[in-house]
Amino acid sequence: MPRAIAFDIINTTLQSHQPFDAAFNQHPRVNKLEPRDRNLAYNIVITTLRHLGQVDDIINQCLTKDLPPNAKFARTILRIGICQLLFLNTPAHAAVDTSVKLAGQKRQGMYKKLINAILRRVARDGTKFLEYQDAERLNTPDWLWDSWITAYGEETTRNIAKAHLKIPALDLWVKSEPKLWAQKLGGQILPTGGVRLPSAANVASLDGFKEGAWWVQDAAASLPVQLFGENLKGKRIADICAAPGGKTSQLILAGAEVIAVDRSEKRLKILAENLKRLSFFPEIVCEDAVIWQPNRLLDGVLIDAPCSATGTIRRHPDIKYLKNNKVILQTHQVQLRLLKAATKMIKPDGQIVFSTCSLQPEEGPKVIDSFLSEHSNWQRKSIPPKLIQNHNEFITSAGDIRTLPFHLNNYSNQEHAQNHKNMGGMDGFFSTCLIQK
Repeated sequence: MPRAIAFDIINTTLQSHQPFDAAFNQHPRVNKLEPRDRNLAYNIVITTLRHLGQVDDIINQCLTKDLPPNAKFARTILRIGICQLLFLNTPAHAAVDTSVKLAGQKRQGMYKKLINAILRRVARDGTKFLEYQDAERLNTPDWLWDSWITAYGEETTRNIAKAHLKIPALDLWVKSEPKLWAQKLGGQILPTGGVRLPSAANVASLDGFKEGAWWVQDAAASLPVQLFGENLKGKRIADICAAPGGKTSQLILAGAEVIAVDRSEKRLKILAENLKRLSFFPEIVCEDAVIWQPNRLLDGVLIDAPCSATGTIRRHPDIKYLKNNKVILQTHQVQLRLLKAATKMIKPDGQIVFSTCSLQPEEGPKVIDSFLSEHSNWQRKSIPPKLIQNHNEFITSAGDIRTLPFHLNNYSNQEHAQNHKNMGGMDGFFSTCLIQK
C-alpha cells in the first residue's frame, strides 16, 4: 500500500500541480497506514521529487525510444522503483517486484516487462549511471538554473543545487534556556539563536512539545524579527501574512503587542492552534493587508510576503515543478502593494521589516529597489552586528540579509569550528529593515 499511495501522490503533484504536503495529508488512505509504512510512502515521494532529474535521465538512458503519452503512469512506477534502488537502499528484489506488481494494480500491465527489465538493469548498473551524472544540473529545472546563474553565478548556483539534495535538519526556536533544550533534545545551538536537531523526528513526540516550550522554525526564518532590534517590549507590531505563526511567536516572546493579519481564514485557524499550544494569544485579524488599517499607528510592521518559496526547496522539492517565472512576476506586484500599504500603518519613527523565503531577486532586492525608487523618504536600516555573529556572508552589498541553502554548512567562527562543522545548511531567505529618513 505505501508504494501505491506514493504513486498517487507523485501523480497528483506532477500532473495536477498540487503541493506535495497537501496531496500527502489529504490522501484518504494515508491515515490508515502504520507509522512505518507512512514514513516509507513519505520518503519515496519526497526523495523521488528531490532527485527527479537524475531519475528521469536514467529512465531515458534505458529506453531505445520515448515512452508514449499513455505510459505516463508507467514512468511514475519506474521513478518510484529507481528512487528505492539508488537513493533509499531498498533491496533490489523488493524494489523490482513491488514495482511490477504496482504496474498490474494501476492498469499498466502492458509495461510490466519493460519496467522489470529497466529496474533490473538499474539494480545492476545504477552506481555507474550516478557516477557520470551532473546531479546539481539535472535536478534543477531550466527556469531556476538560468535565474540563479544570472543572480549568483555558476559556483553559487551549484552550491545551492547541491544543498537541495541533502535532507534538512530540524530547527527549533525555544522560549528560554536554549542550551538546556539543546542538551535535552540532543541538538546544538545555532549562531542565529535557535536549536538544531540532527534529524526531522516526529515533532509531536519530542520533549517540550505539549508544554509549548518551543516551536519549529528554520534558522533563516528567525532572522527577520531580529531586524527590529532587541527592545520590543510594549511595541505594537503587525505581522502581515502571519500564518503559520513562527514570526508572530517570536515577536510575542520578545515582548511586542502583536496583531496577526492574514487574508486566509483557514491559515489563521492553523496559526491560532499553533499559538494556543505556546500559550500566546495575539490579536488576530482576517483581512487583506493591502486594505487593512490598524485603529492607531504602529511601531512596526513585519511583512512575511507571499512568494514562490524557492528558498525552501530543501524541504519542499515539489516547488521546482509547481512554480515558474509567471508566478514570480505576480508575487512581485503583490509584495510592492503590501509595502506601500505598510507605510500608512506606522508612526514616523516606525520600522518595516520585509522578508521572503525566496531565492529569486524579483521577490527580494528588486522589490525593495522598486519601492525605494518611488518612496524617496524611506531607506534601509543598517543590520545590527550582533545579528550576524561572524556570518558576513549573510549581508549583501546593499545591506540586506540574504541567506542561501548552503550557508551554515561550514561554521565560519574558527573558535568553534571543531564542534560546529557541517551544521546542515538553512533556508534561502531575503529580509531587510526600512525606516523613514
